[in-house]
Amino acid sequence: MLLVFSLSAQNMQKGFTYLETGNYKNAETFFSQILEDYPDNKTARLCYGRAVGLNGNPEKANTLFIELLQDHPNDFEVKLNYGESLLWNKDFTKAKTYFKGLITEDPKSFAALLSYANTLSNLKEYEDALNYVNKALEVIPGNPNALNSKKYIYLGYAYQNQLAQNYDKAETLLSKNLELFGDDKDTLLNLANLYLIWEKYDEAETMYNRLAEQPENKILALNGLALVSHLNGKEKTALNLSTQAYKNITEHTDTNVAQQTSERYAQALIWNKSYKAAKNLIDSLIVQHPNENWVLALRATLNIYKSNFKQSLIDYNRILENDSTSFDGNLGKANALKALGRYDEAYIWAENTLKFYNNQKDAVNFINQMNSSFAPSLVSKVAHTFDNGDNKAYDFTNDVVYPLSTKFSLLGNYSYRSTNNTVTDNSAKANNASLGVSYQLVPNVTFKGTAGIASAKAESTDYTQLLTDVSFNIKSLKLQTLDIGYRRQVESFNADLLDRELVQNNFYANYNLNTNFNLGWFTQYMHTSQNDDNTRNLLFTSLYYNLLSKPSLKVGLNYQYITFKDQVPTIYFSPEKFNAGEVFINLIKDLAITKPKEWFYNLTAAYGFQFIEDDTKQSAYRLQGAFGYKFSQRSLLNVYGTHSNIASATAAGFTFTEIGIRFKWYLTHKPVFRKKQ
Repeated sequence: MLLVFSLSAQNMQKGFTYLETGNYKNAETFFSQILEDYPDNKTARLCYGRAVGLNGNPEKANTLFIELLQDHPNDFEVKLNYGESLLWNKDFTKAKTYFKGLITEDPKSFAALLSYANTLSNLKEYEDALNYVNKALEVIPGNPNALNSKKYIYLGYAYQNQLAQNYDKAETLLSKNLELFGDDKDTLLNLANLYLIWEKYDEAETMYNRLAEQPENKILALNGLALVSHLNGKEKTALNLSTQAYKNITEHTDTNVAQQTSERYAQALIWNKSYKAAKNLIDSLIVQHPNENWVLALRATLNIYKSNFKQSLIDYNRILENDSTSFDGNLGKANALKALGRYDEAYIWAENTLKFYNNQKDAVNFINQMNSSFAPSLVSKVAHTFDNGDNKAYDFTNDVVYPLSTKFSLLGNYSYRSTNNTVTDNSAKANNASLGVSYQLVPNVTFKGTAGIASAKAESTDYTQLLTDVSFNIKSLKLQTLDIGYRRQVESFNADLLDRELVQNNFYANYNLNTNFNLGWFTQYMHTSQNDDNTRNLLFTSLYYNLLSKPSLKVGLNYQYITFKDQVPTIYFSPEKFNAGEVFINLIKDLAITKPKEWFYNLTAAYGFQFIEDDTKQSAYRLQGAFGYKFSQRSLLNVYGTHSNIASATAAGFTFTEIGIRFKWYLTHKPVFRKKQ
């Protein structure tokens, strides 16, 4: 605030200098000594009140100005200082009314106009705040205090629009700030952050590059450019930029900038799966900054990436003990709880985040993703299959999942299959229908059970059979899952097999192991007993390595072994021993990370050899692909296809092709059990 003090007989210039240079402690001491000798001196009382308020005691300052106002009720300068003490005490509503009265009293008072603009800004009434700061600048054009206020009003107004997702308006306001104040550091950072949230990464990179042209802000710019590279999936570039910034830290680097740079460097190591280096850095930071939230958040993030979710949860709880409003603590805890299968608690902490950070995009997206996971869904598939044995088939399948809570879901399935052989003119039709439930017994064990009926009409017989599938999904250890189950089904590969009413009882176990160093291993074992007294044992194992994460690119080796107790080759493929091995490459843009109005895909190519009994090896190949489009958060469509010559449990020496269309639709925007929330 611009104040003009008239000098009294006492020499107070030294005290004025203390105030003007921000040395408020000395100013408070100086003017308190003046008041011991001259307790009624108005100027000394004004300066003492300002020194007290600006030295961190706004309540006492307010009391001093109330007393001064009682002694000088018509003094405009005293009124201005009393109004400013309301701002120091954050009593913005009262200050708004008070300064409005002062402006009525003197419409050309620069100090009243500027204070009123600052008051409106603190109340987030930015449109009016801009109006009054402009009026202040009409009174004293170019005043640096008013210009500084105008800059921060624009920043606050832009941030308000950013939170409301009015990104175009926020961009316009920040761009106006750049026009007025050049490449202002705060404006460039806010505009870059807006573009990050808006997912306009090229524009964000441009802002950080403009900031990098200022030598004093080069480290800040490198930190931002590292984040942009990460969001673009360029992890090595992110690490290179972050390493450059980290090496530029000196003893003269601003403390906050040094902290942000250390934080970004640790994050870049984590993004690149350099977990050992990240742990060493974080351990050293914890020694330097024990129990500080930003370091605890780094350790929690590292444990999330390493799937040490329980350890991560411990750190998020510590963060919340230090600061219950912490964004990292609240949303981080929600993520850890979700990973642990504690979904109800995850909802609570994500919603708690929004209590402190209204409409925050990451928290909103987290809840939306959870809602999609538990919203009722319908998956419909139509497929056509054919092979070189003159078999053709058409399939239509519907699957419904209807969650009643985060633990309990109803399941439904209906499928229709029509198959025929164009040479033998044999045909058959099958209808399958089943109902079931899925229930999370404990966070790491889920039970799924379905039962139903298979009804078939074939050339020589019509029949019905019981269908069932019972399984347990067990997250036994970190990065490991185990499925064990029993499935009863009717073999329906072709019309001849449907006519034979071949019922299979499958006992199976699937084991999946992931690692923190990109290697994965999947194994399936299945024992099948059939109603023709034959039995089958099947072993499949796959070892693969992740070359890329976005999109996912895997290479690996598959091996399959099948043996039947009895060999009935004229009826179905039933070798005493069958071995197949292949190398494969798999490219995936994962549906889970695909946003609305984007494409996704899954492409696999494999080549190897198969050995049937003691026969000479045969080449084996497999091509699979799926290509789809996500229309919205609630619907998607994809086409898929498979072409292979690998023998299965039903045929050998053949080529097999399947093409189909799959449609998935979430029936509601959110789970039915949360509609009232």
